[in-house]
Amino acid sequence: MQYYNSSTVIYLNGRFVKAQDAKTDLYGQSLHYGLAAFEGIRAYKTHNATRIFKIREHFERLQRSCELVNIPYPWDNNELIKQTYRLLELNNFKDAYIRPLVYCEPNMTLIAPQEASIMICAWEWGAYLGDKQLKVCISPFQRPNPKSTFVEAKISGHYVNSILATTDAKQKGFDEALLLDMNENIAEGPGANIFIEKNGKLYTPALGNILAGITRATVIELCKVLDIEVIEKPISVAELKNADSAFFCGTAAEIIGIHTIDDVVFRQKWSDSIGSTMQRAYKNLVLEKVNYEVII
Repeated sequence: MQYYNSSTVIYLNGRFVKAQDAKTDLYGQSLHYGLAAFEGIRAYKTHNATRIFKIREHFERLQRSCELVNIPYPWDNNELIKQTYRLLELNNFKDAYIRPLVYCEPNMTLIAPQEASIMICAWEWGAYLGDKQLKVCISPFQRPNPKSTFVEAKISGHYVNSILATTDAKQKGFDEALLLDMNENIAEGPGANIFIEKNGKLYTPALGNILAGITRATVIELCKVLDIEVIEKPISVAELKNADSAFFCGTAAEIIGIHTIDDVVFRQKWSDSIGSTMQRAYKNLVLEKVNYEVII
């Protein structure tokens, strides 16, 4: 996929520059060791104007990720929000995926950096996992042990694990992978959280071994509004395969149903599932067709 062309503009350390003219140092600690933090954010064209969904929550998580791993974060989030909207205007984007990235100075040691840079880019991107129900496999790769890193931080290096899992799944003929945690309970997809439905209730893995997804939190908020019970708990593979239905959620993926786990087909028709209801409610929310946010 072509993410930029000769006219594409990015935000780099307080300036707007052509993407093709932007440069970075090849001795950067982020490039060599994966020590960087990023976010994935979506902008939607609504009946009012282009709106970036939960942009403040995303920049606050970006800041928190940096703080957890000792990457300097000297920027004001209000200013970054303002410049992100300006970035969309300069590129004439109405619907877009936005990627802020905080990366580190040249440093060949394993000591936390003293300086960092910020880049924000955007491109037009459909739903990351498409719009059809997915064939998913249980990955042979686990999520990192939470005692080995800060799993709640959205750190670039963590996504080597995601690339391994997705590549393995694709090579086996599946659409996506589902990773387990160190206790062999389900954790999350390579780039999305998971919910399962059983007997009219939603279940999702508790925090601790997963990224605290902003879309995950939005689904839980919507369920409160719609009076749907959500239970956060450890979920075994057996419980997953005995569920009525399941879905992934994330900023890039939005909400997408899962058809099969390995060779197990979920018994419930997707259109009758709570996941389908969440899919419609989420789309209405981000497009401002229904203002659930007056409640949530």
